[in-house]
Amino acid sequence: MLKLPDPYSTLLSHFRSHFSNRIWKLALVLLLGAILAPNKRTVTACLRMVGLHHEKRFLKYHRVLSRAVWSSLAVSQTLLVLLVMTFAASGTLIFGVDDTIERRWGLKIRARGIYRDPVRSSHSHFVKASGLRWLCTMLLVPIPWAQRVWALPFLTVLAPSERYYENSVRAAKKLTDWVWQVLLQVRRWLPKRRIVVVADSSFAIISLLARVQRLKSPITMVVRFRLDAALYEEAPPRKPKQKGRSRKKGKRLPTLEQRLKNKKTKWQRLLIPNWYGEGKRDIEICSDIAVWYHSGQPTVLLRWVLIRDPRGKFKSQALLCTDPSVTPEQIVQWFILRWQLEVTLEEVRAHLGVETQRQWSDQAIARTTPALLGLFSLVTLLAHHSVQRGKLPVRQAAWYTKSAPTFADALAVVRKTLWEQLLFSMCKRTRDVQKISERQINRLTSALSYTHG
Repeated sequence: MLKLPDPYSTLLSHFRSHFSNRIWKLALVLLLGAILAPNKRTVTACLRMVGLHHEKRFLKYHRVLSRAVWSSLAVSQTLLVLLVMTFAASGTLIFGVDDTIERRWGLKIRARGIYRDPVRSSHSHFVKASGLRWLCTMLLVPIPWAQRVWALPFLTVLAPSERYYENSVRAAKKLTDWVWQVLLQVRRWLPKRRIVVVADSSFAIISLLARVQRLKSPITMVVRFRLDAALYEEAPPRKPKQKGRSRKKGKRLPTLEQRLKNKKTKWQRLLIPNWYGEGKRDIEICSDIAVWYHSGQPTVLLRWVLIRDPRGKFKSQALLCTDPSVTPEQIVQWFILRWQLEVTLEEVRAHLGVETQRQWSDQAIARTTPALLGLFSLVTLLAHHSVQRGKLPVRQAAWYTKSAPTFADALAVVRKTLWEQLLFSMCKRTRDVQKISERQINRLTSALSYTHG
């Protein structure tokens, strides 16, 4: 079995109880190979990185993903607990949820669907993308050595299209149904912590917001809001001996679009220290409490925040928060953290090989992509253990300077630590440096030469 550095071995031991001894040894090989692999994250690439490219029984490593008995949900819970204990032991926990498309082709991939491509599409141009739709849940926490907030994935679920359920007994689930189940699961895992969830306008659904608001331990959601939504005053109190049902809403209020155009609207100046990673930005906001209601739907008491730029550099936008007691400034601060989700999704594609795996069985597909997304968080934890006594080295060049480390630097530190342990470890008996064998040199040069395999 591969020997790991003591801090890494201690951290990974938290996941061992979810696997049998035989499966754990195989899964650990795939994990180390996935970290060390430079590009593709196929099982073959992982085995090459740990020197097992001559393994004749390679099929047993494929079966870790396609047939072996272990729970992805239990692994997600353990990962979340480690992240919370390491980076957010106290205070409010901020989560982000977003859906992303993994562009995959293959006749045997049953869950594949046709979706709108959010990157290439615009308001006037619609672009379709074929692939798998994943719902990602990430923990938004400040990383001490990175000097900023990172979005750390821990729970990713497959949200197939309606076509997937055509010949199935199960009814099709909407994306909002998947979000509700994910948030309910997170609340069960963290019953005593205050939870705030930031999301895009796709999740600004009355039924979803009413559900999270009426939990025994409510979840606060901050989402982008539509400007033409029907807002009302709170329902007046019920009069004594009043007949009929109680009113759900009061007087109709102007829409946010009307408030935006009204010259009498009072605006408050607000300085945001880090506006979507662009530095300081002066904005203007106005806010109030209202009831959002639509016929046949439950009512939601919320606080809305209208944002505009006095210089006109960005389009005005509206936010809503299901907790009316939260200040408008805090709502804006929470929501601008959502852009970190896009950063993480780009990083996992660039550095962890998402969309390069080749699994086609349902079980392997449902496990591989969530595992690669969770690998982002695991690498962050490993890097945190490596740099607790010092600063994380930042790779720079004469034409490119950066003040804070990125995920590429964190991944490089973890890889360096693993390569030193696997190839340049000290002999415990004689305390002498072991000579590098020709086989080890070939492994290292092969990893550097074949950057695409």
